[in-house]
Amino acid sequence: MKNFKIEHRRNSGIEVLDLHGELDAHTASQLEESLKILIDKGNSSIIVNCKELEYIASAGLGVFMAYIEDVREEGGDIKLTNMSDKVYNVFDLLGFPTLYDILNEENEAIEKFLNEK
Repeated sequence: MKNFKIEHRRNSGIEVLDLHGELDAHTASQLEESLKILIDKGNSSIIVNCKELEYIASAGLGVFMAYIEDVREEGGDIKLTNMSDKVYNVFDLLGFPTLYDILNEENEAIEKFLNEK
């Protein structure tokens, strides 16, 4: 089993998921579960902090695609922060920066959420 874990915390009233390790076909279900729990509880403003994310495969990207609509229908968003160049390049290759807010710092994402409310 590859080394992957998700930590959940709140920052300024916004849900934050910290991803650690490698997000691939084997670990994507963990991310799916975490997002589902947040959304089911009515949390639609979610930050995914990728600072410790070393690798992402298309299965991981698919999870974001699967949930972004649900979250936006609730008036929220999933914002991605703190990506390494390697991880960002995968998102960029698939056109994600036009679909998602990808920010350098978590604080920027929080500010954007607070300004959108």
